[in-house]
Amino acid sequence: MRTHSCSSSQRGGAAVEFGIVLALLVTLLAGIFGFGRAFWYYDALTKATRDAARTMSVNAKASIASQGVPAARQTVVDAATSAGIDNFSSANVSVSCLDKNLNDSSCTDGTAPGAIRVEIVNYTLSVGQYLPFVIGSATSYSTPLAPRTTMRYML
Repeated sequence: MRTHSCSSSQRGGAAVEFGIVLALLVTLLAGIFGFGRAFWYYDALTKATRDAARTMSVNAKASIASQGVPAARQTVVDAATSAGIDNFSSANVSVSCLDKNLNDSSCTDGTAPGAIRVEIVNYTLSVGQYLPFVIGSATSYSTPLAPRTTMRYML
């Protein structure tokens, strides 16, 4: 007399259950990775705009437009590059001078602005390319990342 502790149909059921759990686990991990990357990029760009605004807010008013604006843009681009953000350039950085009432104004050498605004413009991040079987026919969704920092001019 032979006894089997586990029949073949029970082993097959365990394999199906494992497959379902594994698919859910992979989906969860891919979602964590994708959205974690989006939060990483947003945080890095926020810090970059803050650093650029701080640099610009202590720049001499004599060269605020000619040297300060390009330096602020380059600060953001350098920070984005070091954070591993792809497809980012100085065209994605907007630097504005604001008047004493915090209205938009132009940066002009020799004129002290009331404040400085550094913001990210026209930058989108694709999220979800690691979840094609979950989100359907589209392989990813694009979400704009547009952090900005406004800081008073200090000099």
